[in-house]
Amino acid sequence: MRAETQNLVDAIRKSLALLGQRMGLETADHRLEEFNARVEDPNLWDDPAAAQKLMRERQMLVDSLDTYNGLAQELEDNVELIELGEAEGDAEVVSEAEAALKVLAERAAEKELEALLDGEADANDTFLEINAGAGGTEACDWAQMLQRMYVRWAEKRGFKVELQSEEPGTEAGIKSVAYKISGHNAYGWLKSESGVHRLVRISPFGKGTRETSFASVWVYPVVDDNIEIEVNPADIRIDTYRSSGAGGQHVNTTDSAVRITHMPTGIVVTSSEKSQHQNRDIAMKALKSRLYQMELDRRNEAINEAHAAKGSAGWGNQIRSYVLQPYQMVKDLRTNHETSDTSGVLDGDLDSFMAATLAMDVAGKSRSEAQAED
Repeated sequence: MRAETQNLVDAIRKSLALLGQRMGLETADHRLEEFNARVEDPNLWDDPAAAQKLMRERQMLVDSLDTYNGLAQELEDNVELIELGEAEGDAEVVSEAEAALKVLAERAAEKELEALLDGEADANDTFLEINAGAGGTEACDWAQMLQRMYVRWAEKRGFKVELQSEEPGTEAGIKSVAYKISGHNAYGWLKSESGVHRLVRISPFGKGTRETSFASVWVYPVVDDNIEIEVNPADIRIDTYRSSGAGGQHVNTTDSAVRITHMPTGIVVTSSEKSQHQNRDIAMKALKSRLYQMELDRRNEAINEAHAAKGSAGWGNQIRSYVLQPYQMVKDLRTNHETSDTSGVLDGDLDSFMAATLAMDVAGKSRSEAQAED
């Protein structure tokens, strides 16, 4: 086997080892037996919520095992084909198997990363909000660029993107926009995008000067029916108002838009669809999701402090810099992952940045650093 091919095989086996470790492969069969025994309990559905939770957990384990076993079997099949082809001098068989290994390596690496999405709400749909920072038209235009970037990213993954509310800028761009993005692990992938994003470029608005603009991105999970979030009616104020979008399908000129203010926390959520009843429901779900995110942040306070101790920007602060002038560079300030393909990133190619953040451990070190210390 050629050295290059052997390196590819080693990389796949390494990904499989990490995937197996993450999913608890050593105890997986025993846990599946326990799930199956509980499923056979005739009293299981006496508590429908608990039963549904059990069935979801069982299915996730089954899917994980199927994925791992499928990847492992495909690896061994192609290794055998290469050995057979080399023994018989069949270059075509060897070439086809090597090509299959390259594709397999990409899939194994992706599944390894997906295994990191094991947080309490990682599998949920997500809300994404973008708000222009200080800087007037420049900042509003930057917010709209981020809006396009995230919509492109979500659509490439096959996620469903629903506009919740939008406030256009005075002259161009947007002051704010909110989306619901639906798809498996939508929150898990996007959660690392929360924070302040900085743009450096030559102004497109006739100034001819280099400008720095800021916009904030906030991501929080859609709370499903299995997560109880209580909201005291006395703690909220509900306002209705007239909202008009930027044009086309987003126009809304009735007094149906809803704003809910949660007074104890100062959280404000809005929705500007056509139906006021629908807007109340959407805004209340968004409020519960924001409150749930606050609880997640509280639980993860120690993790955030660890990131800060390592020099990380931390959630809610500046996390990424996009430089279009005088050079081309997008750099994440937490992981130091960077690329000169600025147009690709702004067109939604964000996976490498999300993967780099996912691969960080709780101490704020990259996976490669952690492995180097082992």
